[in-house]
Amino acid sequence: MKLYLKYCAINMKSQMQYKFSFFLVIFGQFLSAFTMFFGVLFMFSIINAVDGFTYSQVLLCYASMSMAFSLAELVSSGFATFSGMLANGTFDRILVRPQSSIFQVMASRIDLARLGITAQSVIILCWAVPNSGVSWTWDKILTLCLMIICGSIIFSCLFLIQASFAFFTTEGLEFMNVLTYGGREHGRYPFSIYGKGVLRFLTFVIPLALFQYYPLLYLIGRESSVYYMLTPLFGLLFMIPSCAFFRFGLGRYRSTGS
Repeated sequence: MKLYLKYCAINMKSQMQYKFSFFLVIFGQFLSAFTMFFGVLFMFSIINAVDGFTYSQVLLCYASMSMAFSLAELVSSGFATFSGMLANGTFDRILVRPQSSIFQVMASRIDLARLGITAQSVIILCWAVPNSGVSWTWDKILTLCLMIICGSIIFSCLFLIQASFAFFTTEGLEFMNVLTYGGREHGRYPFSIYGKGVLRFLTFVIPLALFQYYPLLYLIGRESSVYYMLTPLFGLLFMIPSCAFFRFGLGRYRSTGS
């Protein structure tokens, strides 16, 4: 953690060289994030519920999903530049250092401009929590925290998988955006509205539903089993194939020689 904080300080110092531009980007990210919120708002100006979920419940779902994604983007921005590291030989320097290569790639770039999206998510969450109709006992609070924290880890794993494809293709593959940015976009609403097939895929293959849909059912009282509360923790098993795929690509990496 101490080393990661040093990386944060270095990134902050670098990005604050042009302070006005930095804060302008954050403000722009903050405003642009409201476009998805307005989409939800306009939807519920026409209808009263989606698949039985009310406006306040959907907003709680949206806020937790947006928060998880923004935190993942904030801490995992280094994966977005990984293909460039391979091309210019920067990754070779990472391999000779004693720290984990995954950690070094992740911490190599921390996009603090994403704080604008995070701030917007906090505002929506602060509105949704008291207006959701949920009786906020300690287990419900813990469930919400697990949704956000585990969700950010799962999204970070998806960014890691996207970066790992660069071992085989040199350039990152944009199709993964269907699962990352697409997951955030469609995660504005509970995944059950897209059908049982999509819900199964997002449960057993890409575990986005494990931190979004099932714990939401526990929060709003549709399910009382503690297993629904703990499904975000089950989603953390996705770290195993994600890291294994990176290691698999690393075993086939050939240095640029520069």
